[in-house]
Amino acid sequence: MAEILVDTFERRKKVMEELIKRVSERTGMPEDKAKTAIETVVGFLKERLPAPLAGQVDNALEHAGGTIVDKASDLIGNIGGMFGQ
Repeated sequence: MAEILVDTFERRKKVMEELIKRVSERTGMPEDKAKTAIETVVGFLKERLPAPLAGQVDNALEHAGGTIVDKASDLIGNIGGMFGQ
């Protein structure tokens, strides 16, 4: 059981690191600000979505492939563009 939790944590950590890097590259934001933006968007989605869907946000991050990371970084890049970043 502990191995499963560690594996899940490591996968999510790698996905978040990749997402932070891509958002930073596409928006020109420093990585710490990109991380804050991502955490804000993820938190917002989890608060606003119905419970069954909110749980899928974490699930998507745990099992994310390039497509999810690309879409998320595009979305945050567009948001950054609205604010001149």
